[in-house]
Amino acid sequence: MNESDKNTAIPTEDKVQAVSLYEKHKKIYVRAVKGWWQTWRWVLVFVTQIIFYGTPWLEWNDRQAILFHLVERKFYLFGLVLWPQDVFYLALLLIISAYALFLFTAVAGRLFCGYACPQTVYTEIFVWVEQKIEGNRPEQIKLDKSPLNANKLKLKLLKHAAWLSFSLITGYTFVAYFTPISELNASLLTGDFGSWEIFWIFFYGGFTYLMAGFMREQVCKYMCPYARFQSVMFDPDTLVITYDPVRGEPRGQRKKNSADTNNLGDCVDCGICVQVCPVGIDIRKGLQYECIGCGACVDGCDEVMDKIGLPRGLVRYTTENVLDRESQEVKTCGKGCATASANMKAFDILKHNIRRPRIVLYSVILGLLVIATTWSMSVRVPLKVDLIRDRSSLAREADDGRIENIYTMKIMNATESPHVYSISVSGLDGVDLVSEKEIAVEAASNHEVTVSVRVAEDVAPKGSHKIYFDVQAKEDAKIAVHEKASFILPN
Repeated sequence: MNESDKNTAIPTEDKVQAVSLYEKHKKIYVRAVKGWWQTWRWVLVFVTQIIFYGTPWLEWNDRQAILFHLVERKFYLFGLVLWPQDVFYLALLLIISAYALFLFTAVAGRLFCGYACPQTVYTEIFVWVEQKIEGNRPEQIKLDKSPLNANKLKLKLLKHAAWLSFSLITGYTFVAYFTPISELNASLLTGDFGSWEIFWIFFYGGFTYLMAGFMREQVCKYMCPYARFQSVMFDPDTLVITYDPVRGEPRGQRKKNSADTNNLGDCVDCGICVQVCPVGIDIRKGLQYECIGCGACVDGCDEVMDKIGLPRGLVRYTTENVLDRESQEVKTCGKGCATASANMKAFDILKHNIRRPRIVLYSVILGLLVIATTWSMSVRVPLKVDLIRDRSSLAREADDGRIENIYTMKIMNATESPHVYSISVSGLDGVDLVSEKEIAVEAASNHEVTVSVRVAEDVAPKGSHKIYFDVQAKEDAKIAVHEKASFILPN
């Protein structure tokens, strides 16, 4: 056997190791932490939940301000009434939201995940409830390891009762975006919920209870696709949470304000950064796709640095390029010197990096999308007209000898006021509308009417000809639609 054969030889049986493709789930006991970033996380929790729970109670023109009324097939957004035909705007909204997420990720990593994602927000709330009932991290670990007794059973039941109550309130609020909350409240008092409402209250509430109470970090690590493709949007100038190995290594215990460091780095290997992490990763191993960028490890490490009398920033928001530049500066002036890169704050780095050509281009494109969408909605005519030819009789000779075509016209009033619409027809010499020429339509509703159009038989060659229907609100000439149709002259 030659050397190459030896290198490619099949390993013997005693060298074969079984490797599991799936990691056994271990419950993460999150340690409570205080600091700048944790404060902002809770600010975002309050803001997002005030918006979510408060919006269904807002009223506009004696109706719910924001309502996606599936039964009526109308979407109300304050003074705007959208119909299924306006799905184009929904597509634009989704494109803008996705593009904004990509832009923010390129600038400052997974800020949405760490501060505003519903999974993160509800997990934070559930962890807070758990800590209030079961105690802090060591007390929770001790409680879970203890045998089942009356106290443990009481605490567990109380925790799950609080979780379930909050989840059902969340499900109820979610349904209120699709069924008017006034109807829901009336049904709540009488107990007469529809099957649709019951299903979605328990479905959404159950998912909130499952995702925030049990799955937590598993959603971010295994189920969320954003974690998988975020690296495509990162570059060396993206602001992310990083551990400074130049300053922190080698790790080891040290006394507070001690001059004798035994050539150790600033990291005392306390593990606080791991204990406060909601997804249970060790940021000292480098940036990982599981990291949601919440900043908990930054606050935890800063607390430790304050206690032992060392500068903050061992774990901080920075960029790969800044860390590399700091490493080169340390090699030049020594490890103990305070370099310019090390003193750069996250906001200073952010202000510098947003001027990158890539970010400027993204911002310009996003701005143009927002401006185009806003302009399109501002000039949108709040009137929709659908024309359908009567298929049972394409054309026939009327009593007066003229050729008649019949159409079904649906007029949709997308305003908050009732209107009377005048209907006229043009496109052929002598074309005449012999049905109703004025139609009254209630606010935010539609009306269907049969329209009869007649023309002399010899006015044009046989076949199909274009005609145009003009529908205009009598109270406002700007609310008008010019709709094309075809008129058939039979052979």
